[in-house]
Amino acid sequence: MIEIKNLKKIYNGVTVVNVPNIEIKKGESVGLVGNNGAGKTTLFRTILDLIRPEAGQVLLNGEVVAGHENWKNYTASYLDEGFLIDYLTPEEYFYFIGGLHQQTRAHVDDSLVGLTDFFNGEILKKGKYIRDLSKGNQCKVGVASCLLQNPELLMLDEPFANIDPSTQFRLKGILKDLNKNKGVTTLISSHDLNHITDVCDRILLMEKGVIIKDIATSSSTLNELEQYFGVGQTVSVTTKIDEEENH
Repeated sequence: MIEIKNLKKIYNGVTVVNVPNIEIKKGESVGLVGNNGAGKTTLFRTILDLIRPEAGQVLLNGEVVAGHENWKNYTASYLDEGFLIDYLTPEEYFYFIGGLHQQTRAHVDDSLVGLTDFFNGEILKKGKYIRDLSKGNQCKVGVASCLLQNPELLMLDEPFANIDPSTQFRLKGILKDLNKNKGVTTLISSHDLNHITDVCDRILLMEKGVIIKDIATSSSTLNELEQYFGVGQTVSVTTKIDEEENH
């Protein structure tokens, strides 16, 4: 479904994305991990044709993204609150998104009923504009607007970052259902290694713009990632200090 060929993005003489070749097949659930500045968001924005690369191209279902429109009919994404229309209420925004996909208000309302638990009573009928919602609730609106579109490809950038633990687990359930039961291709970036390894069957590890590892998720993947990012080392050092203090 997604094919990246010789993609390169440069800012101020620094190469921030350099991906020779990556392919994500239809129905795969893929996680993108890396430290801040690794190039994850830039890669997302390039895939979505929000920024143009210096070289290479992105294809969705065999169609070059740049200069074409058809891929937008089956792709839904939420990267940050800039994707929202902040002077609308959540309901107005959902009706707007539904209207873009030829959905009536009644259809949108029916779809929103299925998101009652995800919203946790914090989104609808509150009389607030989106700009007045917390970052976490803005994220809920963004994710929900993607779900309303019934996409074949769903892309989310750090969806777990600002939402509470209960909503994180609900979102994980939604993502697993979309992928396993509905065949939606998902591409998700996250700093939360536990969540990303739980919902994704494949992990791409990005460093300084380069995909340095492409891992099929297994029981050892979380430990492997923790070791790479130094979590295991930190735990070991902390344990050693505690042991020394106890003696």
